[in-house]
Amino acid sequence: MKMIKISAVAALTCALAVGANASESKPKRELKNNMMVITNTTPAAVDNIADAFTEGTFYGRLRMNAFKWDWKDVDQDNKAFGVGGSMTYKTAPFAGVSATAGLYYANSPFSSLRQDNADIGETKAGKDTFSRYNVNRTGDWSMATLAEAYLQYDVSKTTFKAGRQIFESFLTKSNDTKMIPNTFMGYVVETKELPKTTIRAAYFTEQKLRDHTTFHDPLTFGTEMNNDNKGNWNNNDDSAIHKGLSFANITNAGGDTNNALIVADLRNKSIENLQIDLTYGLVPDMVSNFTAELNYKINLGDKLSLTPGIRHMQQFDDGAGAIGGATLKGGLAGQSGAVNGYKEANSLDSSLTMARLVLTDGIFKAQIGYSAVADEGDIVAPWRGFPTGGYTRAMAQYNWYANTKTTAAEVHYNFGKAGIVPGFQAMLRYAMQDFDEAKQAAGVQADSNIIHIDLNQRVTPALYAKLRIGLVDADERVGSTDKDSYNEYRFELNYLF
Repeated sequence: MKMIKISAVAALTCALAVGANASESKPKRELKNNMMVITNTTPAAVDNIADAFTEGTFYGRLRMNAFKWDWKDVDQDNKAFGVGGSMTYKTAPFAGVSATAGLYYANSPFSSLRQDNADIGETKAGKDTFSRYNVNRTGDWSMATLAEAYLQYDVSKTTFKAGRQIFESFLTKSNDTKMIPNTFMGYVVETKELPKTTIRAAYFTEQKLRDHTTFHDPLTFGTEMNNDNKGNWNNNDDSAIHKGLSFANITNAGGDTNNALIVADLRNKSIENLQIDLTYGLVPDMVSNFTAELNYKINLGDKLSLTPGIRHMQQFDDGAGAIGGATLKGGLAGQSGAVNGYKEANSLDSSLTMARLVLTDGIFKAQIGYSAVADEGDIVAPWRGFPTGGYTRAMAQYNWYANTKTTAAEVHYNFGKAGIVPGFQAMLRYAMQDFDEAKQAAGVQADSNIIHIDLNQRVTPALYAKLRIGLVDADERVGSTDKDSYNEYRFELNYLF
């Protein structure tokens, strides 16, 4: 009941604030269904440095997130609640040069709506409303960070960026569904000089996860401060991290714990109705991958279209397997040969293949998808760009372990566009995940069926509400109990100004 009252107060506060912005016919920014920001208004170019600052634009965002996880058998029920927001400032371009800075803040002020300090390790998706590292050391449930701070130079159809920034790609995403986005430190160049083609290259030296206030190595798990296990909440502790690539394991192997992440991609639409996407990712001397994706739109008339799509990701072990082993859980580090269902315990060579069919008329969308991971190593992708995303991934699920096969179907309906309920959209997804039982000793979960529901309501041009429900029905693990069944509930409010 308390959570409902607090949510109502937050909603009322946002609604009252709408009046100050009601005169604007179109907001400066909007949110997509996945909470990614679309910027409609940017500063116009100026002819002197002083105007670059005075003619810049501020972008604000207030937000609230509430989480509840209800596990079936294991005693890991958990909850989380966060409030906060961000203020971003972008200067007007002068001689092609501009600057952007984004300050983000989050807090979990109500102890009744969050875990106790000693139980924060049980928090799942809601952990991104606070920093486990900070709570452990100081008891501080708030986060403040300059997540974005970059210089930008535009010339012709080419853009250069240097600094802390969001980079949305197949491998790397902001995944901005909590309080603070996932961002990267480094350099990006993007060019559209070739007709119907976009080419990008990025070199990142550090990453800041959503529940962190500082930047860190993009691949190393944990730090040297592991005597109390708290160091694992300071470096890259993403849910999809390869735990075998720990600070200790890399250091003992003579490796470097200051890694770089390199991403290059290309999108081409030269052939009518065909979109080609190519992505190359590399962590030098560790692991690399190449991904190709094709989507071909077939017009069926009366706004109806059918789009078949395929995606293949090939992963190459460049040294990480010998250090951390074939499984993301880390239990095969230092081993070789066939162990716990993995044919080569020290190899991360692998691949992932997906296919889907999408039928849509702009209001209604239906999709079926399938993905299969080779029976080799697990797929390494701890940068919030989920490898099976858009095909078979359901909320909070990681279905890119070796020899995992997933079939998924989903339906979207835009009630607003249909003229039924203004601003309302709904999505229903059903996924069947077939994991490899032989790998459960290495930590792989049991087979499961998932129902995932998203309900999105755009209350006003600036106020958004979203309810997410995930229902997971899993088998018992071999020789164990049901560790993988749970119900999850999320509620989010966003107000942009």
